[in-house]
Amino acid sequence: VAAHDLTAQGFPPVLTAEETGTVEAAGAATDPLVALHRAEVATLDALVLIHPNWWGLPPAVLTGWVQRVLVPGVAYKLGQADGEPAGLLRAGRALVLNTSDTPAEREAAEFGDPLERVWAACVLPYVGVTDVRRTVFRTVTDSTADQRAAWLAEARREARALLAGR
Repeated sequence: VAAHDLTAQGFPPVLTAEETGTVEAAGAATDPLVALHRAEVATLDALVLIHPNWWGLPPAVLTGWVQRVLVPGVAYKLGQADGEPAGLLRAGRALVLNTSDTPAEREAAEFGDPLERVWAACVLPYVGVTDVRRTVFRTVTDSTADQRAAWLAEARREARALLAGR
């Protein structure tokens, strides 16, 4: 198990100009922490991503992680620039756990659940993850200590089921 708190580790989320020039440049990590994450993600059997819903997006540090770690040659490859990607990650399954202050009905009706689109339709299938599971714990602002304890227990159960392949 490789666990990371990106903020606590000081993960550098800013994609550099050098990293965007070519496919080869994207795969060459000069930052040692970025290189570590790239090496680790290639070996994982499953991914668990935990983050709040901030304006319908993952926090900037996680978005930066996606842009700097899930790069060509590490997470996917393209036969042609306009072609379909071939996912390279061996982690065929992922669990995304989100917290939110938006009620589910409003999220669906007004926003269309953008985080579901980000993870289950855009990012994870692109890198080869076909089993994407997601749970949203809400609403955080008015939750009780008992509710939060139950959410943690549920998160543990879901992570165990993911790792067991159930």
